[in-house]
Amino acid sequence: MTITVKFFASLRERMGREEDRLDKTAAVTVEDVWAEVSGGHRLPDTVLVAVNLEYVSRDHQIRDGDEVAFFPPVTGGRR
Repeated sequence: MTITVKFFASLRERMGREEDRLDKTAAVTVEDVWAEVSGGHRLPDTVLVAVNLEYVSRDHQIRDGDEVAFFPPVTGGRR
């Protein structure tokens, strides 16, 4: 199964890339994907995750062809 992984904003800078492709032979979750692309680091609690443009939980099962996107927390706005 092939998975596209995207990183946005400060995560893109931290990871040094905006996209990865993973080929997996077994079922994986969002947390499994993060562990692989981050070199084994734990998924920070503040990071949001979307699969195929819909926010999902960290234990969401990934399927062939899915796009997994990681977003850092968003701050700012008007005062």
